Amino acid sequence: MIDLYTAATPNGHKVSIALEELGLPYTLKALNLSEGEQRHPDYLKINPNGRIPAIVDHEAGGFAVFESGAVLIYLAEKTGRLMPADVQGRSRVLQWLMFQMGGIGPMMGQANVFFRYLPEKIPLAIDRYQGECRRLFRVLDGHLEHHEYLAGDYSIADIANWAWVRTHRWSGVEIDDLPHLKRWRNAIRARPAVQRGIEQPASTTDLERDGDAGAKRFAEDARRMVETGQSLQAGKTGKGTA
Repeated sequence: MIDLYTAATPNGHKVSIALEELGLPYTLKALNLSEGEQRHPDYLKINPNGRIPAIVDHEAGGFAVFESGAVLIYLAEKTGRLMPADVQGRSRVLQWLMFQMGGIGPMMGQANVFFRYLPEKIPLAIDRYQGECRRLFRVLDGHLEHHEYLAGDYSIADIANWAWVRTHRWSGVEIDDLPHLKRWRNAIRARPAVQRGIEQPASTTDLERDGDAGAKRFAEDARRMVETGQSLQAGKTGKGTA
């Protein structure tokens, strides 16, 4: 049995989707990020970085794995699925996984902060990160013009990138003129395991659509989480207010 410590975010859903695709039994342990549960001492023993997701594999003696990309690789290697065993096939999957970890995720994350979460709008920052998201989406679209999936067969690379790309509207970026990316997005969205995975846990709003009252609440929770993290960091560096 695997314990999955997670929340309804793209990084969290990457792992729940993979677990559903692999058919591995797991126990969902949803953390309330806005309440800071990811910084509780017991959880920090599992993930010293205080982020989600993380897993504890009890079949492997309680082995803990943190960082979403590392968790995906661990699950793929544990089961021998969703990643080829040959050197070149494995490398192709890891290349596109790193593309998400180093590009899609950070750029969309920053676009979310400046476009959705911060009360003060900074157009230069919004344009910068939305523009980089668009560039990365065009890279995906160009590659998917000639490939059904990112790295041969459906793999953890597709899961990782899809979990972020599906929320493109939340970042304020449209993909209507990227037909190959849309085809890929829709095909993965139709998979039953993916549909189950994005409900573990379910989000308070649908990040695949533009915001309504639910999206406003989600943004307020995220803003509070950002502000809490900044306050904690200021306290650690001695820059907090009295």
